[in-house]
Amino acid sequence: QVHLVESGGGLVQPGGSLRLSCAASESIFSFDAMGWFRQAPGKQRELVAVISRGGSTNFADSVKGRFTISRDNAKNTVYLQMNSLKPEDTAVYYCNGQTTFAWGDWGQGTQVTVSS
Repeated sequence: QVHLVESGGGLVQPGGSLRLSCAASESIFSFDAMGWFRQAPGKQRELVAVISRGGSTNFADSVKGRFTISRDNAKNTVYLQMNSLKPEDTAVYYCNGQTTFAWGDWGQGTQVTVSS
């Protein structure tokens, strides 16, 4: 089983930027797609960004134009670059891998707090 570890979260002011990393214990190329999710207090977990094995990307409307997702297959790492952060982006962010339309187990995530 591939283990995914998220990092890079923290406290940032509105308008700031953060880059999250998701390091996998094995090749991420084995996944059909990699995704970043987030869960804010009292809300359901939502898909924020996804990148396919071939590099195609898709984003939630709420982050389009502000977030980018990328992957480095050689490093078995997926990144989420977050710019122009807003207080409503505050959440725990998780990464996951999709195989045959099913997402895997969840890790501990990384906390992102956007506040002045």
